[in-house]
Amino acid sequence: MTEQTIKNQIEEDIKANKILLFMKGNKMAPQCGFSAQVVQILNNVGIEYETRDVLQDEELRQGIKEYTNWPTIPQLYVNQEFVGGCDIITEMFQSGELQNLISS
Repeated sequence: MTEQTIKNQIEEDIKANKILLFMKGNKMAPQCGFSAQVVQILNNVGIEYETRDVLQDEELRQGIKEYTNWPTIPQLYVNQEFVGGCDIITEMFQSGELQNLISS
């Protein structure tokens, strides 16, 4: 796939899903500790969300990093906005900010 095709796929995915997590593995079987932590937080909040497994698609893995200019996975999107990675999501959850963002 071309770089533009990957970008288009990422944009369509983000638009189609209110809450989307690009991660290693999936919500049933996270493949890294950081992804597992974000999944645990989202499950704790009790919301519906979708995931995309970057380990299944190397172009997607590289493409999402370039799309956000963010070097690490996982990456969380809420209402088509990039929220952040594991550390940011954890801080937002602990402060209640994530719950407010998701419920808006």
